[in-house]
Amino acid sequence: MGKTYAGARLRRLREERRMSQAELARVLGISPSYLNQMEHDSRPLTVPVLLRLTETFGIDPGFFSERDTTRLVADLREALTREIAAARISASDLAELASRLPAVAQVLLDLGRRNQLLTEGLTGAADGRGTAGETPRSPHEEIRDFFYRRQNYLHDTDLAAERLAGEIGIRPGEVVQVLTDRLTAVHGIRFSADPGDHLHRYDEATRTLRLSSRLRPGQRAFRMATQLALLEHGDELDRQAAEDFEPGSPAHRLARIGIANYFAAALILPYGAFHAAAEEVRYDIERLTDRYGLGYETVCHRLSTLQRPRLRGVPFSFVRVDRAGNMSKRQSATGFHFSRAGGTCPLWNIYEAFAAPGRIHVQIAEMPDGQRYLWTARAVTRHRGGWGEPGKTFAIGLGCEIRHASRLVYSEGLDLGNTSVATPIGMGCRVCERLNCSQRAAPPLGHPLLVDQNSSTFVPYPVEDGGGPK
Repeated sequence: MGKTYAGARLRRLREERRMSQAELARVLGISPSYLNQMEHDSRPLTVPVLLRLTETFGIDPGFFSERDTTRLVADLREALTREIAAARISASDLAELASRLPAVAQVLLDLGRRNQLLTEGLTGAADGRGTAGETPRSPHEEIRDFFYRRQNYLHDTDLAAERLAGEIGIRPGEVVQVLTDRLTAVHGIRFSADPGDHLHRYDEATRTLRLSSRLRPGQRAFRMATQLALLEHGDELDRQAAEDFEPGSPAHRLARIGIANYFAAALILPYGAFHAAAEEVRYDIERLTDRYGLGYETVCHRLSTLQRPRLRGVPFSFVRVDRAGNMSKRQSATGFHFSRAGGTCPLWNIYEAFAAPGRIHVQIAEMPDGQRYLWTARAVTRHRGGWGEPGKTFAIGLGCEIRHASRLVYSEGLDLGNTSVATPIGMGCRVCERLNCSQRAAPPLGHPLLVDQNSSTFVPYPVEDGGGPK
């Protein structure tokens, strides 16, 4: 095991518990001076101390892992791209800042994003496209970040849903009937078919839940489970949404729905049973969809939430993308970084899935920082059911760090230890550090371009030698 220096996180843990160095040292069975040295990274965090910390405070050892900063560093690199290009700050400076002073790094990240929004607002005003000032982020973007900050896992919600599942007897193949009985017996809900364009509509005055006749059983169960969450756990949904958003605001209302949807998935797929099933079949998505009678996207999304302390599944990143490259869903329990601007990487296998719908595509991908991931991708299509009516097609991606890949059935036959087989991808052409990529669709920021009428290259935007950081 390598040495772990985690002084800032150890100090933050102590301060959050409002303990002095002497008090924490007494709990850990070490001297205050030794604790002081660990907090200032003069000594590494030892295994015995780490074990006592996890036992005493009930935290996961990953709290002290260096990988804990991967996502924060990636966010900083994107928000401060121009500063890095201008050599005002280096990538290694950002990594050290995120590792030693994560709270300061988060403040810097927020300021960088605020500055970017202000610049966009001023540009719009100058072009006559709007008024000067900070451009507000959309509520949907704020909700994505709400789950992103929580690594796509809501502990209290998951536990409550699992308790309810045990109470009412949720079992594969019987979910719709069990939910119908609960809604009818406890809440007096009546059901009817909705022939219109709504997937569901709930009339609170008549206590009638109208469900589209076009819904498949799994979709029907999910809508019913969401309504049950709103009826039985409304106060808890309000409390959790209010952690980040002003009650009554659009973002608060959206967060409330998002948490209710999370509850519904956790009710239909209770954590303990689903985690055991996923481990049993080595995360074979199609076998899980068959076992539970649910859609591919629903199962993938639930797999990305299996991060319960002491019963963790593989930490996945989940993404949903359309043919035009629009990313309508993105959640992550890993350090994988999704770009907020500039699109995504065309070399990512998520786009290859559209060429062969229904088949799962597997790719070992490497980010510019050297971190490798195993990604699966499959295209799914939804139809409203009528002749000539357009459907919706998305590519669903599910990825994990390469160190977890051996736990997945999709790793069979792959040389996971061979770095040369990995496909180099990036966060999006605008901010990507791969200067020699022949697929680049935009010039790299902060690098002077090589413009020579007497030569041409496979790289669409060649840069001058020594131009900007390497």
